[in-house]
Amino acid sequence: MSLDLSPLGFRKTPFTREISVPERFALPHQGEAADALAQAVRQRMSAALIAPAGTGKTVALRLLVSNLPEARYHIRYVKVTGLSKRDLCKEIAAACGLSSAGTYPALVRKLQDAFEHTAGSDGLRPVLLLDEAHDLRPESLAMLRLLTNFDMDSRLVVSVILAGQPPLQTLLARPEQAAVAQRLAHYGTLRLLSRDETRDYVAHRSAVAGAPSPPFDADALEAIFELSRGNLRAIDRLALKALDLAARSNTSVVSSGDVLAARKLLWP
Repeated sequence: MSLDLSPLGFRKTPFTREISVPERFALPHQGEAADALAQAVRQRMSAALIAPAGTGKTVALRLLVSNLPEARYHIRYVKVTGLSKRDLCKEIAAACGLSSAGTYPALVRKLQDAFEHTAGSDGLRPVLLLDEAHDLRPESLAMLRLLTNFDMDSRLVVSVILAGQPPLQTLLARPEQAAVAQRLAHYGTLRLLSRDETRDYVAHRSAVAGAPSPPFDADALEAIFELSRGNLRAIDRLALKALDLAARSNTSVVSSGDVLAARKLLWP
């Protein structure tokens, strides 16, 4: 049964992933990361976004997409898993609306042909977003060099954006991945929120969900920061669970006790 948070001033459930780009909490460093990725794409290049979990990577990718007009760019998103290079090709083909039948070389050629057609006949710049790219197998990462090789590497047809956690940087630093790493024109990153940013983020997400003021006292906000260390995902989970506990106890303000109790229910 869903919890009624209206006594705390909310019209809808706060601190969920269901938030539009215009409603997001504007973080300058996040916007700058998305802008830099978009600039690489506009220059017909590829790039990487490497950041710890909970720093807003997905929001940065959504910002990137919003910065690239559909009239000029053909964007396809693939969430990576530890697939073989052939199976990764099949996933990319499916995202592009292509049949995934055939041998591995045939799939690579089919994707290259599709990218060339999009760039040529359709007049759109193909952009491939590979999320969770830290899960790429080394041979699958190396395969991307083939996908972006046109006319003996003399033409820039498709832009690839790799997005993943710090192990992606270690993977790209391997000597055998030099050919892929050197194709990336920009390496972006993100950071955790500061104490002040955490407080402002909680206030913003509360307001977006309808609360006229955030129903967290000062000690609760401090506890959220100390326990989350500015990790966006942890902030959301803590804040929502603490609201749940406060609502169930019929209190109008979330206390540090609610936050500490929420922490015990969320982590072992």
